[in-house]
Amino acid sequence: MSSRLKILEAIKKNQPDFIQLPEFSHLGKTNFDSLEKYKSVLDSIGGQAIEVANYQDIRIFIQKEFSSKNRIITTINELEDLSNNSWINSNSHDLQNVDFAVFKAHFGIAENGALWITEDLVMNRVAPFITQYLAFVINIKDIVATMHEAYDRISDSNYDYGVFIAGPSKTADIEQSLVLGAHGARGLTVFLMES
Repeated sequence: MSSRLKILEAIKKNQPDFIQLPEFSHLGKTNFDSLEKYKSVLDSIGGQAIEVANYQDIRIFIQKEFSSKNRIITTINELEDLSNNSWINSNSHDLQNVDFAVFKAHFGIAENGALWITEDLVMNRVAPFITQYLAFVINIKDIVATMHEAYDRISDSNYDYGVFIAGPSKTADIEQSLVLGAHGARGLTVFLMES
């Protein structure tokens, strides 16, 4: 018998016993209020959650807080009069002077304050990252408790581009001080709407 066969025989004889894979069904089980947890976590990572009744409430907030801003963009039909929608077909460089952008998000995740976004909601992949201030609209019923639930929710989806966004851009690399807006949006607002 060749040394190769001897080694393979020794490996075959010394296989570990088969064991069942661990059970993961307990992961993602929560005992907290997803809405309150989402608002709390988003606040702790530098964002703000605002409960609104309708798009008119959002319009009033934008006009009050961002009316002095140079350029507002959105893909939300109910808010399109606040934006010049010619930006949708422009290239990414044309978005360099966007001050405020508001989009819909598919859902939020309570445990980390994140939102799930795909390209069909923002129309341009760079838009959420190049704006000075960013906002998203989600239905309160679309807040899931954990990332496990989030991945279950997107597992059968088809999309060319998707991203989880959590809070405004931040870094603590500079002298170990937290800096918001270091390489992306300086502020994030999430409008939580009853469906």
